Amino acid sequence: MVRAVVGGLPGGRIPAFGAGREKIGSILVVNLDRQPRRLRRTMRELSRFRTCDGASLASLAQRFAAVDARDGRAVAATADVDPTYPLGHQLHVQPSARLEECFGAGELIRMSRQEVAVARSHIEVWKEVARGPHDHVLILEDDVWFGRGAAAAVDRGWRAAWERCRAAGGPRLLYLSYSDADSSAERADECDALFRPLRGLWFLSGYVLSREGAAMLLRAMPVVGPVDMWLNFRFEDLGALALTSPAILQRVDGSSDNAHSILPYLARAGIVDAHLASLPDRARATPLMAWTACGERDGLAMALSMLGLRVRAFDGDEPAIRAAELPGLFDAFDALVDPPLANCTLAAALARSELGFVVEENAPACPRGAAGSLPPGRTAVLPPLALGVGVWEPICSLLGVEPPAQAFPVGPPRCWRMFRDDRNGTAIPVAGSARWQLPVDDSPWALLPGIGWPSPLLAERSVPAGGECLVQAPMTTATSLFPGRIETFPGNLAAFARDGLVHSEDGVRLVLAKDGTVDRPYRSGAFASARLHGHGRFEAEVMAARGPGLVTGFFLHRAFPRQEIDVEITGDNTRRLLANVYFNPGDDGAAMEYGYRGSPCRIDLGFDAASDFHRYAIEWRPGRIAWLVDGRIVHERVSWDPTPIPHLPMRLHGNLWAPRSSDLAGRLDNGSLPATAMFRNVSIWS
Repeated sequence: MVRAVVGGLPGGRIPAFGAGREKIGSILVVNLDRQPRRLRRTMRELSRFRTCDGASLASLAQRFAAVDARDGRAVAATADVDPTYPLGHQLHVQPSARLEECFGAGELIRMSRQEVAVARSHIEVWKEVARGPHDHVLILEDDVWFGRGAAAAVDRGWRAAWERCRAAGGPRLLYLSYSDADSSAERADECDALFRPLRGLWFLSGYVLSREGAAMLLRAMPVVGPVDMWLNFRFEDLGALALTSPAILQRVDGSSDNAHSILPYLARAGIVDAHLASLPDRARATPLMAWTACGERDGLAMALSMLGLRVRAFDGDEPAIRAAELPGLFDAFDALVDPPLANCTLAAALARSELGFVVEENAPACPRGAAGSLPPGRTAVLPPLALGVGVWEPICSLLGVEPPAQAFPVGPPRCWRMFRDDRNGTAIPVAGSARWQLPVDDSPWALLPGIGWPSPLLAERSVPAGGECLVQAPMTTATSLFPGRIETFPGNLAAFARDGLVHSEDGVRLVLAKDGTVDRPYRSGAFASARLHGHGRFEAEVMAARGPGLVTGFFLHRAFPRQEIDVEITGDNTRRLLANVYFNPGDDGAAMEYGYRGSPCRIDLGFDAASDFHRYAIEWRPGRIAWLVDGRIVHERVSWDPTPIPHLPMRLHGNLWAPRSSDLAGRLDNGSLPATAMFRNVSIWS
């Protein structure tokens, strides 16, 4: 409320702006086409100030169309941007011993689509400045406001910059807005008005760029990594300057869908404690029927899932859906893909005014004659999915949602039955498993208990390992097959360290002990497979740690999108196993990271897992997961039981950790530390 009042007050005259060789002659406001409100707000902010000759600062401003991350063509491969950068570039701007210890300066990071779009937006602005008529241009992002005393600070800084750079025709780059990297920015030649940065400035919300400075930046391309980080490497060549304190600030009351590629690394290092993506808005008001061209991939089903819909797909060999079955199907699912319909069912579907339709060109599964009878106002006709271009728009327009930043997915092979509902008659809860007694993620990718759950209990059965043994390690000595991890994750009170792994002739000990740091008061041990693995069988002999507040984990995991299959034994009850699955949709690289509970259930083991070694296995196949103990299946899931089955390659992990919440395993007793879990004979089978 205070800021709104201040925003309406006159801001004063800034003589640095206006006509003339030593003035800032133009302002370019970088703004997305879909954000007109932000542009209007920025223009109102500029209208508070006056140039040297009394004109509104807004009279110098022009909108510059930003590159939208949601436009796949706009963020496709380009010679202007190299989207892969080493972690060392981040460490140059903001040094972090913990981050470097966890990953090393050579760790390669891939920019998010939003970061690529931001970089390309600024590059296009530089091209405009380089060929434009003005010697100096202020470049603003559209989420800024001028802080208290901004007019005087900008004018003092501009005069001081000209005094320093007169021989060069004025400053080439002057930061009016920035964030000091954890107050560690290196400054030189500092005076009351400005300083010369050596490194350590984030953000490009407001900066003055000369025509010559723009040309120098363009000659230095490609931009490698996030553009604000890359500019730190150009400071010396440009003779960059910055105001002593930022005069232009970023608003904190506006929403942003930017995704920062460094955040997962900061979370894994324990520097920040959250990095999960926000849950997509579910378009429950618009249930869908969709028909595809029946290609080899489930691209459309995956795309609808990424938009926050619970998707059930059909293969064509299922019995035709009767009209009376539609209400029950739409109680459980939001979208039916390639549904086989009885003769009367299409008419019943058309009569449902809330139902939308999606049809891919040349869709053979579409009922005979349906294409001509589908209501135009409720129907989206898609171009060939193989093109991956222009496909989001008709679907999102029909649903009334914004297109996601992620590329339209290719999807998994149809033969993997990713979104088929395999529960009926084939889902196999095994005797002794207590299903769904724990809270389940209320996400678009989990069916909640009560929606047609199967109930038969079948006897346990033995399943020998099959296929080729790809990896085998006794874990008695350190091995490159399963290197130790030096990281952590949100919700873990322990940071994993090298000394948390102790190898011996009995296997590897994972030791959790008191460490003494504030945010992560414990250290522990963890290992993971050196490479990602697809479907197969994953085994280890494990002796779990005993004690409240401890969790021994043996699991498969990946990020972007997050998918996980868990075996966990909580130290407060070591006679039970916790089986869990986390599912997020998307192709490799999709920033879908929702879920903090998964879909867990507890299984009685019939023995104390902390008293001796037992052999635990995850058998992961397309459309099916089985959990085995000592060679016998103790729990099994199929698609939509209650989630789709993870489908992308994952790493195999082992760890010992301490949850922040006491709900999972109780409260940790420091008097019981150090605690130990042991692993040996870890293997992976194709």
